[in-house]
Amino acid sequence: MDRRHFLGAAGALAACGAGAQSLLGKPEPITIVVGFPPGGGTDLIARLLARELTGVWNTPIVIENRAGAASTIAASQVARQPADGRTLLLAHINSHGIAPGLFPQLGYSADRDFTPIAMIGQTPMMLLCTPTQKARTLSAIIELCRQNPGKVTFGSAGTGSAQHLALEELKARARIEVLHVPYKGSSPMLTDLMGGQIQYAFEGMTGSTPHLKGGRLIAVAQTRAKRSASYPSVPTVAEQGYPGFDAGIWFALVAPAQLPQVLVERMNADVNKVLARHEIEVKLAEYGAEDGGGSAKALDDFMKAERRRWVKLIQDAKITPDS
Repeated sequence: MDRRHFLGAAGALAACGAGAQSLLGKPEPITIVVGFPPGGGTDLIARLLARELTGVWNTPIVIENRAGAASTIAASQVARQPADGRTLLLAHINSHGIAPGLFPQLGYSADRDFTPIAMIGQTPMMLLCTPTQKARTLSAIIELCRQNPGKVTFGSAGTGSAQHLALEELKARARIEVLHVPYKGSSPMLTDLMGGQIQYAFEGMTGSTPHLKGGRLIAVAQTRAKRSASYPSVPTVAEQGYPGFDAGIWFALVAPAQLPQVLVERMNADVNKVLARHEIEVKLAEYGAEDGGGSAKALDDFMKAERRRWVKLIQDAKITPDS
């Protein structure tokens, strides 16, 4: 351990023994970088986490929104920061699961440039359509696609997005061809879906919920292996003839590589305590985020498995950033 890491670890140990002292020994802010604009699901989860950890760590926590390029801009920035605990990243499936297999010249290594801290939550995507669509069950949609190969339109938040890869997974499993319509983000895609310019789309539960509650869209299926507690009546894709189908969105707290182990353990323990609070569980459930917490090692194993599966799908489907 070099001198900088030793001093960081020493400061953290001192903080562990003094409840009134800040996490890092000084009241300087900690920054959590978010790869999406303010107001979106990832940003809301980051702000909820920051609010709770501010009190636990007795340290101001600032949210910095670095939107763009499917959250890889934010990841690139954090990868270059010192491993002193001052800068953290709310990693996303896009930045740490999909992008490593999609962009050959990515400006960071998801394996080597980050220290996993804790899983924050996993949320399903919803297969959506308007109430005016005639095919409003998964089996009916699959049949429609088989009768009209390459003509049924599915929107996504962009080529290589989590929404796009959920579609590619369905195409591979159901052996169908559709017309993929990529957008620059979820907002314009949802606008066109509700306006009838496209027929179907996958979208994260957080972004879907306001439109589902308002009756503008209906949920045909959800994409995690189990039903979300917030949508117990919406069946999973797996339940509807495609066992093992699992294509959720996830959020995790990570730091630059070589964060001292004593800080990893302290941060992991504190995040787990926060996530176990009933009011936080309830709030995260509103955003569709479940199954957070666990060890840093479990998070590391999970993210590596995600990268392996999405790399294979990207290669099998011949997806490129320009496709």
